[in-house]
Amino acid sequence: MPDTALEPASAPALELRDITTGYDRRVPVVREVSLTVADGEAVGLLGPSGCGKSTLARVAALLHRPWSGTVRLAGRTARGFRHRAPRELRTGVGVVFQQPRLAADPRLTLADLIAEPLRATGRRAEIPERLPELAASVGLGDDLLTRRPHEVSDGQLQRACLARALVLRPGLLVCDEMTAMLDASTTAALVATVERYRREHGAALLAVGHDRVLLERWCDRVVDFPAG
Repeated sequence: MPDTALEPASAPALELRDITTGYDRRVPVVREVSLTVADGEAVGLLGPSGCGKSTLARVAALLHRPWSGTVRLAGRTARGFRHRAPRELRTGVGVVFQQPRLAADPRLTLADLIAEPLRATGRRAEIPERLPELAASVGLGDDLLTRRPHEVSDGQLQRACLARALVLRPGLLVCDEMTAMLDASTTAALVATVERYRREHGAALLAVGHDRVLLERWCDRVVDFPAG
């Protein structure tokens, strides 16, 4: 008889199990929240401002340590957070925040901003190829790449921040209110860039926001952030 055994399913891109965390031990912001994003899946996390969804997104991106619970990326349990996380886990997640001016070093040109992760990981040799490729993909011309954050609009700066998030070819993207401060045309352009990247690389997406219509159009499924 032919072998009918199925190939084992790949590990989820992201597994959050019973996450509790916050900034003051007396007042948890997130209480025992679980969430899974399958390999290649796009999940929208919907909730009002202040509900804790951005804190959970930071946990998913290994930027905030949970008080309790488990974080797994591509089947690997995270044992450290921020700079104590293993490099291969940290670089496997690309993050775009809501406010690009708080996420960008004002001293850097947009070109240096995009290339920053390559320099930080010892991959400078890739910059000549990756920089023009990514700048074109997010709609940034050569004239903008030489400017610093204060010399460009919020939308242009967010395009550079998205390019920076993609430069290491992450398997998981975390977009935390990425388009909340942008106009409709820039929103559409950035969402299209993310989706093109996902098609080409099979990446998963956790999109955090409060706009149900946008998330339902963008994602495979939308999860309401649980009440505290």
